[in-house]
Amino acid sequence: MHFWNIAGLTSENIKQETKMGEISSDVQYHIGLKKGDVGRYVILPGDPGRVPKIAGYFDDAKEMANNREYRTYTGSVDGIKVSCTSTGIGCPSTAIAIEELIKIGADTFIRIGTAGSLQKEVGLGDVCVTTAAVREEGTTQQYVPLSYPAVADLDVTWALREGAKKLGLKVHAGIGQCKDAFYTEGKEGEELPLANYNRDRWTAWYRSNVISTSMESAALFVVSSIRRVHAGEILAIIGLTYDDKPIVAKVGVDDAIKAAIEAVKILEQMRNPKK
Repeated sequence: MHFWNIAGLTSENIKQETKMGEISSDVQYHIGLKKGDVGRYVILPGDPGRVPKIAGYFDDAKEMANNREYRTYTGSVDGIKVSCTSTGIGCPSTAIAIEELIKIGADTFIRIGTAGSLQKEVGLGDVCVTTAAVREEGTTQQYVPLSYPAVADLDVTWALREGAKKLGLKVHAGIGQCKDAFYTEGKEGEELPLANYNRDRWTAWYRSNVISTSMESAALFVVSSIRRVHAGEILAIIGLTYDDKPIVAKVGVDDAIKAAIEAVKILEQMRNPKK
């Protein structure tokens, strides 16, 4: 029997509880949502505080649930039902969000996040559309062996790049590195037991033309691929990791949001050309 900490849930979903405090089986345990609460398209930021900002681009946006790191708004864009759910930081919580969103009807995911640049030509404020991820995290290894690639959906990736181009953004498409630990890079990690190992790994990614580093893409791509749904990612570059500066300025986030909104429109037109 599972019992729920309901402090963050909306009154609408709290009504799903029984008198004994047990959550309804219709409501997903972590995200606090049920079928009908979200659209097929879900935008996934990490930060719960960014959800209302993204929902500001929707028509008739409404908060559907707010529990733990998972905050969800649903509205529409050009008549298309669209939702936004925060995932928190890292692959474990991202995988949970995707699994539960799929169970209630979502099938297309666009992650909006921030990242550090691993290549000199990728500058602050640029946006990166991740085509695949280096699986240097632990979550996806509990799904499939490391020989299985973490690859974004082709249509979602194309739509994101086209959306960014339409807005005149400086956009890069390429492989991203996905990690679990933030404070192991650059000067922060120099005194760690694995400092030499980590330095060698960073050098390998620089030389392999990996363009960015963040913390959620591997789970996004692997879980979506296994579950046969569609996922892509667009990242705003806020740090220059190749220069030992993981965070410099929070720039480009609004651009990434706008490109994601454009991508939803493009995908819907591809899927329903007669509309």
